Amino acid sequence: MLSPPPTAWNEGLRVFERGWLSSNNVLLHGEPDEGAVLVDASHTLHAAQTVAMMHAALGRETLVRVVNTHLHSDHCGGNAALQRAFGCGIHIPPGLFASAREWDAGALSHATTGQTCERFEPEGVIAPGDVLQVGRRRWQALAAPGHDPHSIMLFDEQAGVLISADALWQNGFGVVFPELDGEPGFAEVGAVLDLIDELAPRQVIPGHGAPFSDVAEALARARRRLAGFHADPQRHLQHGARVLMKYHLMEARSQPWPELREWLSTTPLMATVWQRLGRPEGDLANWGEGVLRSLVDSGALAWREGVVHDA
Repeated sequence: MLSPPPTAWNEGLRVFERGWLSSNNVLLHGEPDEGAVLVDASHTLHAAQTVAMMHAALGRETLVRVVNTHLHSDHCGGNAALQRAFGCGIHIPPGLFASAREWDAGALSHATTGQTCERFEPEGVIAPGDVLQVGRRRWQALAAPGHDPHSIMLFDEQAGVLISADALWQNGFGVVFPELDGEPGFAEVGAVLDLIDELAPRQVIPGHGAPFSDVAEALARARRRLAGFHADPQRHLQHGARVLMKYHLMEARSQPWPELREWLSTTPLMATVWQRLGRPEGDLANWGEGVLRSLVDSGALAWREGVVHDA
């Protein structure tokens, strides 16, 4: 008997590639009367756009569930708006379920990173080892610690498709947040990259950027990047500080320098990174101005007449 032809990687799903403030969205279409599932909900500031996109993509289909790969603000910020619009349940990795139910913004990282996220009500969990069956596709949830200790990926073995969240991008991976806080994370990133290599996906849908099939090359680039951070942890700390400030400006769009200094002084993770770097410049604000100038010099931000702008 002939085996069935392999499933096309995008059969029964649609990828919405978003800007870097927001995670990508992956809409998994179910069988008739089953309903659809959305993987990741993007940022709060783009929530209205996310809802409009889902209305257009779903047609008469019902959105029954949102699944978050992890609870950083760019992946779960649209949850509340989607709940209001569609009445869908929200399923999240189990590690922060209690924190999300109580809305502990510190434990959820939103307060410590100085980022915005609208409160939502999780309905259930999706844990490593669980299977998410949507339509004819079977997605296995896999632990993907490193970037976030509680993160998961989703893998469709039959089609060879991996939804990798921020564990693997075409050109790297997300900041290793535990390492910014003084906790181990690099080994976990390496183990997840090894797992992806073993899975041998033919197509990867990352949390940011376009889907890609050059998986071996992406893994090689990620491993080189990881080796550089492992050899020089201070380089990763500096990279993390720049990412946090750039991301804040993507949220704010523009901000006078005094207000940005205030954000710097009230964002615990920025202070932690400064302390772990050895308190350079002897002052958090002076160091922060140096971080800002490095972003301006690279073209990532612009600073005109005392106001900092996203670029």
